[in-house]
Amino acid sequence: MTPSTNLLAILAELTEDAQQIDQEQLKQIQELILKAKRIFIAGAGRSGFAARAFSNRLMHLGFTVYFVGEPTTPSIRENDLIIIGSGSGRTEGLVNMAKKAKSEKARLATITIHPKNPIGTMADALIQIPGISTGDKATEKAPSIQPNGSSFEQLSWLVYDSIIVDLKKELKQKQSDMDYRHANLE
Repeated sequence: MTPSTNLLAILAELTEDAQQIDQEQLKQIQELILKAKRIFIAGAGRSGFAARAFSNRLMHLGFTVYFVGEPTTPSIRENDLIIIGSGSGRTEGLVNMAKKAKSEKARLATITIHPKNPIGTMADALIQIPGISTGDKATEKAPSIQPNGSSFEQLSWLVYDSIIVDLKKELKQKQSDMDYRHANLE
């Protein structure tokens, strides 16, 4: 067997980047999740795929959660929380969602590369993930062998799963509790 050098390089990059994630930032978002009446999750493109998986896991934990853009997603209101995954922090549709949520007095959290961009500046809590988004001119992150955005999307998925692990412990949920809520109309 010959190990995949690309796969090992990607894993090494993610391991190095993961060391820059601030556990306190994760805790702040976990606290917002626990206090929220309802949780709305949003993201576009590949970041949206990772965010959608997070909304699924939150549902498995028993939260009332919606992925923004689905036909059954209700209006956001006070005491709700929206979590937006956006590497750039400036995707126009997501910025508009953040503004609308804030105007309704909902809480806003984001996972982003750029906390000083519009979504990050509106956020009540954020997790900064190292990465390079499309259109970045300068960055402190070392170049990746992957296309721009890939390491952010992969690490955001892992950050979301890390939050789920902590919430599962906090809520004293067993795997059987989560399994009970798993889709059974597949």
